[in-house]
Amino acid sequence: MAFRRISTLEYLLLVELDTLDRAVVEALRLDGRVPFSVLAEVLGVSDQTVARRYRRLRAEAGLRVAGLPDGVRLGYDMWLIRLQAPSDTAISVAEALARRPDTTWITLMSGGTEVTCVVQGSSGSEREALLLQKLPRTPRLGSVRAYCLMHYFVGGPVGGESRITTLTPEQVARLRPPPPAAPPGPPGPGVLESDGPLLTALARDGRLGHPELAAATGWSESKVRRRLDQLRSAGAVFFDVDVDSTLLGFHARVMLWLTVAPGRLAEVGAALAGHPQIVFAAATTGETNLVATVVCPDMAGLYAYLTTGIGALPGVERLESTPAVRHVKQTAARWFP
Repeated sequence: MAFRRISTLEYLLLVELDTLDRAVVEALRLDGRVPFSVLAEVLGVSDQTVARRYRRLRAEAGLRVAGLPDGVRLGYDMWLIRLQAPSDTAISVAEALARRPDTTWITLMSGGTEVTCVVQGSSGSEREALLLQKLPRTPRLGSVRAYCLMHYFVGGPVGGESRITTLTPEQVARLRPPPPAAPPGPPGPGVLESDGPLLTALARDGRLGHPELAAATGWSESKVRRRLDQLRSAGAVFFDVDVDSTLLGFHARVMLWLTVAPGRLAEVGAALAGHPQIVFAAATTGETNLVATVVCPDMAGLYAYLTTGIGALPGVERLESTPAVRHVKQTAARWFP
C-alpha cells in the first residue's frame, strides 16, 4: 500500500481544524449565504472570529460555497457518467469535462483509470451531443456508461444533513433556511432566462455580497437582492459547499454501485440517507440502480461500514466499490480560477 507524504500545511490543518472550524463548515452546508453576524450569534462567538475562520478555511482548506441551479426542482436532465480509459487519457478527458459549465463532481477513480461526473442541464441536445458524438469519438476511451439520476436521497440539491455534526438541534433549526415556497417542477416564466451572469458569479463564489454581484451582472444592488431572493424562494438555486474532506479526518472516499431489489429501493435509499458516512445517494437507471458516496476516516472504517452498515440492509443484492483518487472538479466553483 502506498502512503502519501503530507505537507507541513496539511499537518497543521489536521491539528488545528477544531470544533469551531467544523461548526462553520457545517453551518454553511445548511445555508451557504448565512450572514456572519447570524452565524456568530448562533455559535456564540464574535463576527470577527467567524469571518477570520472562514477566510482561513477558504485560503488553506479549499473551502468554497457555490450557488448552482437546482436541477431536481427545475426538471433538468441529470446524468451520472462513468468513463474507462488509460490514466493519461482519463486525466485529459476529466479536465476537458471540467471546462463544461454543465458538469460537477468530476473525479478520477480506481487508480486513475476511471472518470465519473455529473452532467445536468435543460438542453437535451447538448447532453445528446456529449454522449452520442463527443465522448464516443475520444481516442483511447474504453467505455462510456451513462446513468440517469432519477431521485436524490441525500446530497446535492436535497442536502446532506445526516452527517455527523457538532451543531446542536437548536443551532441547526436556527441556521436552516426556510423551504422553497414554490413546488418542485419546471420553472415558471422568466426563471433563469436572463440570470446567466448572476449564476456564473454565484458559481464562482456563492457568498459574494450584493455590491460584488451587482458589479458582475451590471444590475443595481436592489435588483440583485430582489432577484436572488426570488430564485431562492422558487427553489431555482441551491448552495453547495466544497472542502477538503481529508482535513476533516476523512481519508477514505469511495463510490458504491448497488444493485437493490426494486421493491426495496426506496427503503434502502432512505436508510442510506440516515447513515452519517453517506454524503450522496441517488436512484439511477442502468445495471445498478443506486449509487452512493461514502466517506470514512480510513479503510478500516470503510470495511466496518460495508460489513455492518451496507451488509445489514435487506434488499441489497450486489455491491461494487470504486475508490476516489483525485477530485478534478466538485461544485462548479472548483474549476474557476
